[in-house]
Amino acid sequence: MKILAIETSAGAASAAVCSDGEMTAACFQNNGLTHSKTLMVMVESMLKSADLALEDMSLIAVASGPGSFTGLRIGVAAAKGLAWASGLACCAVSTLEAMALGAACAGQPVCAVMDARRSQVYNALFDLKDGVPSRMCPDRAVSLGQLEEDIIKSKKSYILVGDGAALCYNAFKKNGLPVTLAPQQLRFQNAWGVALAAQQAFARGELVSANELKPTYLRLSQAERERLEKQGKLSGHEKV
Repeated sequence: MKILAIETSAGAASAAVCSDGEMTAACFQNNGLTHSKTLMVMVESMLKSADLALEDMSLIAVASGPGSFTGLRIGVAAAKGLAWASGLACCAVSTLEAMALGAACAGQPVCAVMDARRSQVYNALFDLKDGVPSRMCPDRAVSLGQLEEDIIKSKKSYILVGDGAALCYNAFKKNGLPVTLAPQQLRFQNAWGVALAAQQAFARGELVSANELKPTYLRLSQAERERLEKQGKLSGHEKV
């Protein structure tokens, strides 16, 4: 089984091909260019250089969220287009779970964290069971204070991954929390983790059609919040 995986949830963009559990090809960029300019060029050049075609793939996997609203829309739209063009099924993967799978080789519980702005982070905590990440909580948007409390209560030593890892590391180390910062090669969102998560989802029968594929935002966009605030329809927790 060959999986074409796409990751555009944050500043970096990446694509990878996983063939029966092994990496066949990968491409990663974190140069500040917009994903709309780089993603499809990366996918096309990666497949060409690996002597692969879209028709060789078994499914299209994409990090569907949480993450940047624009980045997620670009990644999901690209996955939809590729799936429609090839008649392939899709797999929507949690960005945080994909990061945890990519960092599992570090051999310790994983705290996947992304900077969500507005004094919050997107987060999920994972323990390791036989070397495989196991969820300790669902994907969520929480404050640094709440995440710190949860880490203390769990009494575990976490490795921090994601584009919010350095932010959390600096804050948590000041308060003496037992956390370590993942090295650069494991820290950021990567399509290889998406491919690993898609393999597990495939085994569980969790595929969707291109028409059913959609982003998972966790929070309202700024434009939506502003519109609802003007209408007086924004609930307390959505104002955070």
